[in-house]
Amino acid sequence: MKALDVLRAPLWALELASGAKSFRHNPIIGSPALNRRGLHLQRVKLAERMADWRRRRLTHLVEPSDVEAYERDGFVIRRNALPEADFRALRRAVEDNAFPAQEMWQGNAVTRFAPVTRAMCAEHVEIGAFVNGPLFQGLLRYVASVDADPIVFLHTVFAEPDRGPRDPQTIFHSDTFHATAKAWLFLEDVTEDGGPFTYVPGSHRMTPERLRFEYEKSLTARADTNRHHALGSFRVTDEELRDLGYGEPVRVAVPANTLVVADTHGFHARGVSSRATVRLGIYGSLRRNPFRPFTGLDPFSLPGLKGRQAEIHDMINTWKAKKGKTGQPPVGAVKPLDPPVRWGEKQA
Repeated sequence: MKALDVLRAPLWALELASGAKSFRHNPIIGSPALNRRGLHLQRVKLAERMADWRRRRLTHLVEPSDVEAYERDGFVIRRNALPEADFRALRRAVEDNAFPAQEMWQGNAVTRFAPVTRAMCAEHVEIGAFVNGPLFQGLLRYVASVDADPIVFLHTVFAEPDRGPRDPQTIFHSDTFHATAKAWLFLEDVTEDGGPFTYVPGSHRMTPERLRFEYEKSLTARADTNRHHALGSFRVTDEELRDLGYGEPVRVAVPANTLVVADTHGFHARGVSSRATVRLGIYGSLRRNPFRPFTGLDPFSLPGLKGRQAEIHDMINTWKAKKGKTGQPPVGAVKPLDPPVRWGEKQA
């Protein structure tokens, strides 16, 4: 062991009690010897028990039908999420204005993120009313099993099959080893061939078959050639999904003004499309320490920090871009549906 590794070892050990997931960057989490003895499996089991305990204390944030849908499928779909007049005003506020944004280029897709800031919410009250409203906030908090402030972006996905190799987000995967929530309010219709969010119903639950999968993957993940897999976002093949006993994946092709909130610990992907597509929505994500013994006490909900996660994320990414350390550089102020700036670059 290198001298620097000796100094890092206590930090690696402390990460076991956090949401750290990288088998490649943490040699304790990635240890085949420890995982043969059940290290990863015990983290998965404990995280699920803790999430269930917290979620039972958050049912007041959602409707009983949402609880039923989540328990059964792992995701919730709310069509006609907003009154029609409110939705039209919200869509105009998003589509007709330019916002500072960043773009991530993966395979044949570019994803544009425009941070939803407090200033944006104050200037465009339609955006603020939705992202701070009880429907969006309540469902994200319930599914994530934590009463905390989510990070929110205006989110545009541009996909063109001929632009490059397959987008890695179109391969079924689990984001991490514990419950975590992502949400999209779709501002345009999402068609069957329009790259719809796709989810394997019931895959948010740790069945004996899923636990066996987690155990087997933990033994080899550190050395896996797929970077995402090695970093703890397990990829799964169609054959493996069948062996796990799940039903057919659901392609969430829905009309505009539909809110979808999913536990992305379950297996999901962006649908593959054979044509150029654009998907626009308001996107929220909520992930906290899976082992926390309480639902609240979230630092990002404190005055001065509440509603600023996207701003902070933007500042960090901008700093990294200046140092040449990020694949999600700023592209200036653009309208959400303007063509991708990064397609004018050479892909790394």
